[in-house]
Amino acid sequence: MRDQGCYATCSIGQHDSAKSFRVPEAPYIPEVFQDTFNIMVRFISLNSFIAIYSIIMCLWVILLSFFDRSGRKIHFFGAVPWAKIILWVCGIKVRAVGEANIDPLLPRIYMCNHQSYFDILALLAYLPVDFKFIMKQELMKIPLLGFCMKRAGYISISREDPRKAIKGMKEAAEKAREGISILIFPEGTRSVDGRLQDFKKGGFNLALKSGCDIVPVTIKNSYRIVPKGSLRINRGSFEIHFARPIPLGSYSKRNIVELMERVKGVMSGRINGEGIG
Repeated sequence: MRDQGCYATCSIGQHDSAKSFRVPEAPYIPEVFQDTFNIMVRFISLNSFIAIYSIIMCLWVILLSFFDRSGRKIHFFGAVPWAKIILWVCGIKVRAVGEANIDPLLPRIYMCNHQSYFDILALLAYLPVDFKFIMKQELMKIPLLGFCMKRAGYISISREDPRKAIKGMKEAAEKAREGISILIFPEGTRSVDGRLQDFKKGGFNLALKSGCDIVPVTIKNSYRIVPKGSLRINRGSFEIHFARPIPLGSYSKRNIVELMERVKGVMSGRINGEGIG
């Protein structure tokens, strides 16, 4: 009776064909398990690389900070290469559109929708301006990274203390008046599915106080790279679009809602493929 197992028969010796032994063949591994294994390897290797590389770059930024009070060197020789290398290693391609609308010599308030933490990498890599992020205060408490962000001149905002939040916005407005561009996420948090969320007024009050034009920046499909609440980094590409600046001469606190709707309309149009702005 034929053996039903998965074996290969091998002869021993040239004169004794009766003597043989069976070597088990490699077990069959279903594709679903192979895919899961590959995903795990990619997850562990990429996140390990990002962590180690970030620590190395933080140490480099600390060294740079002794020769850079403004944070400009930290931005262009620390943050920008950090972002570009991570995007490259992760196999993420970013398509930048509308770069002609950017003037690095003029201070502006860049307002960007937020879908993924890879948005930060794309902005650092493709927005050729020495800008300062406005970010939640909790991020400044991350060891090493928080110190580097402070030395880069980034501005922290407290979500729990309105007084501290107002103070942070005033600091940002002063920097803008001094000629420094500011970048803010008006939604305040990341979108789960890529759709725009309600905008907060804080960034628009900041723009009015500074007197700087607003440049709507739209990021499309980055939520597919790293969804909110996940550390899994998917391969793919996404788009970042820089719209024409919006002058604030005709806006004030009285019609701030109109300004918010105008900026949101530009972003929404781009996300929906209408090409507004």
